[in-house]
Amino acid sequence: MAMGSTSCISLVVLVALATAATGQLSSTFYDTSCPRALATIKSGVAAAVSSDPRMGASLLRLHFHDCFVQGCDASVLLSGMEQNAGPNVGSLRGFGVIDSIKTQLESICKQTVSCADILTVAARDSVVALGGPSWTVPLGRRDSTTASAALANSDLPGPGSSRSQLEAAFLKKNLNTVDMVALSGAHTIGKAQCSNFRTRIYGGATNINTAFATSLKANCPQSGGNGNLANLDTTTPNTFDNAYYTNLLSQKGLLHSDQVLFNNDTTDNTVRNFASNAAAFSSAFTTAMIKMGNIAPLTGTQGQIRLSCSKVNS
Repeated sequence: MAMGSTSCISLVVLVALATAATGQLSSTFYDTSCPRALATIKSGVAAAVSSDPRMGASLLRLHFHDCFVQGCDASVLLSGMEQNAGPNVGSLRGFGVIDSIKTQLESICKQTVSCADILTVAARDSVVALGGPSWTVPLGRRDSTTASAALANSDLPGPGSSRSQLEAAFLKKNLNTVDMVALSGAHTIGKAQCSNFRTRIYGGATNINTAFATSLKANCPQSGGNGNLANLDTTTPNTFDNAYYTNLLSQKGLLHSDQVLFNNDTTDNTVRNFASNAAAFSSAFTTAMIKMGNIAPLTGTQGQIRLSCSKVNS
């Protein structure tokens, strides 16, 4: 009898070792090594979003900008490099929130929880904090020792992207068109800078609601005011819901890259579906977030567990 239970334990250990070696992500990765990890991240995100609702969108965007550049490896958190790339400079936020959570985790579980996992979980917790759906996050990512401004410039789709450019950028990361339309729905929260939608409101775009365009001009002049902000979702700016898609139906997408999703094109029906069916959007969004979080993670003995998210271990 005793022999049987010993064999059983050995088998469990072997399976655990095999999982670590093959680098498979698992939602229970920290259950033994840092049981308070998820609760610590959740409370840190909740406090940050409570004091600044926009931070939820900022943390979600940080995760997206991480995963699209050499995978979900926290490369975006390394000082300089990717942070100086066009899509990131002067607009990425939330580094302090991640650093604060990392400091707390280091005090309870030294060099155990990766910055890449913190960022992935924080993105989920941000969505939940603003009223959106939850999902189980696979864990076990490790942190990169490198970052690439060049890849950030080439692989992150911009606000002027066409539908086909968006599809190509997402397909490059093994995310299909439905994933792309669903992930664009992250723009149900957050704000954009005037420099990213100026052309849309002054450039003679025909697919924008006239009154909406006029209202935006008040805080976004033709020159100057580049950093002035507007809500991506004017209906419920601080609530994670499907209003983003309803806005597109009435040509009230803030960015060119938003409105191209509903513009007499192949993605129109998906937008209509998400606008009329909140559950369909939530389901597609959570599926796409898990897929995005699984882009090229470093696992097993690859990379490292950074002690500080902004720099490689010395």
